[in-house]
Amino acid sequence: MFWWRTEVRPGVWVAFTDAGAGNLALHVGDDPADVRRRRELLEAEVGLAAGSFQYMNQVHGNAVAYIGDATDSTAADSIAAGSPTAGGPTADAMVSAGRPLAVMVADCVPVVLAGATSGGQPVLGVAHAGRPGVASGVIPATLARMRAEGAEDIRAWIGPSICGSCYEVPEGMRADVAAAVPATWATTSWGTPGLDLPAGARSQLEANGVTVEYSGPCTLENEDLFSYRGNPDTGRFAGLVWTDE
Repeated sequence: MFWWRTEVRPGVWVAFTDAGAGNLALHVGDDPADVRRRRELLEAEVGLAAGSFQYMNQVHGNAVAYIGDATDSTAADSIAAGSPTAGGPTADAMVSAGRPLAVMVADCVPVVLAGATSGGQPVLGVAHAGRPGVASGVIPATLARMRAEGAEDIRAWIGPSICGSCYEVPEGMRADVAAAVPATWATTSWGTPGLDLPAGARSQLEANGVTVEYSGPCTLENEDLFSYRGNPDTGRFAGLVWTDE
C-alpha cells in the first residue's frame, strides 16, 4: 500500500502510496465508489477516520488553498483559486494547521512539507509540481503561505516522479521551463531534450531555505508506481501528510 512511510517529527507522518493502494483519483474514469472505498482503507491503515484526508482538484497551476479544521466554515479558503467543490478546492497546493492533506500524481512531482510554529503547532503542506507548476512557482507559493501561518524549520519530502532521463519534451518547451527554473534542463537517456522536474523542485526548495529529507525514484522506471507517460489510462497515487492528533 505504501511506497514509503515514516514519522518525520514526533506525531507527524509522511507517506507516498504505490499502485498496491489502487487509484485514489476521482477524475480518471474510475468508479467513484471504488475510489472512496480505497481512500477510506488508506485512512484506516494510518489510524484516521474516514474522510480525514483533504484532496484537491488539481489543474496544473500555482494556487494555494488554506485548509482549516473540518468544522471550520472556512475549511477550504482558497488563495487565488476557484471555489471548493465536492472534490476539494481547485488548487495545486494546500496548507493546513494539522488537517491531513493529500496530493495525487502519476509522473508529476508530489512535494510534502512539514513545519511548526514557535509554539509547536504543526503547519503542513502539499504541492502538485508538474511542469507548469514548477515553472510558475507553486512550490515557493506554498512555502510563502506556510510561513505566513508561522511555520519555521520547514522540511520537504519529494515523492516518486518521472526523472530527467525519461521525461522527453520538445526543445522549445525545455528552453522555456529552464529559463524559469534552470535546474530542470535535462537530456534523456536516449539523447533528446528532457526536463528534470524533481531537480527543479529541489532547487526551489533549497533556494527557499528548506531541507529536502527524501527524494523518490522515477515513476516510469518502476512498475509498482503509476506513470502517465507509461500508460495514459493509469491511476494516481498520493503523497500524504498527517498528525497523530
